[in-house]
Amino acid sequence: MQQAGALIGVFVVAFLLGSIPWGLVISKLFFHKDLREEGSGNIGTTNAIRSMGKVGGYAVFVLDFGKGVLSGLIGMWVANALGFDEAARGLAVTAAFLGCTWGHIFSPWLGFKGGKGIAVAVGCLFVTFGPVGALLELAIFIVLVPLTKYVSVGSMAAALACPFFALYFFWGNWPAWAMCAIAGLTVFWAHRENLMRLRAGEERKLGH
Repeated sequence: MQQAGALIGVFVVAFLLGSIPWGLVISKLFFHKDLREEGSGNIGTTNAIRSMGKVGGYAVFVLDFGKGVLSGLIGMWVANALGFDEAARGLAVTAAFLGCTWGHIFSPWLGFKGGKGIAVAVGCLFVTFGPVGALLELAIFIVLVPLTKYVSVGSMAAALACPFFALYFFWGNWPAWAMCAIAGLTVFWAHRENLMRLRAGEERKLGH
């Protein structure tokens, strides 16, 4: 019972952390504009760079990435503090991963809308998968974006890879695997409009 309550608590705290719309906060406080009314209307890093320049855009990335890392660390801290075994530890960090990702994509402060979850998810994966797993996810993004000239292609490929990496890191711990898979597929779903534009040949290329 205590374990279940702790896992729910991790999810809720991670969700609330993830829900902080840093893109909107920075655009309004420092650039006196609403990022939702600029470019693609998304509050994430790509639109922030296009709308606010590198300084504003990278600030959004760091803060979104940071709330992902912090969520993962909270999950790990709770697991350590309560003496969770390996399986329960996996549930704690994956609950943090799913909670933070959902909080960012479905922010209650923005009418349950938000960003697309890449920076947040990768940040949390540095705890959930560990540095090697997170860097492999990041490598997919880094390789595909310059090759295709589409940020969305790298993002969607990394999101789809998440359930497969999770099979390695959480083999046999199917609830933990399921939370990773759901998080990755939710990030892919958040890019559905990008996918439609790619099919129509209307997606904006990197640098344009």
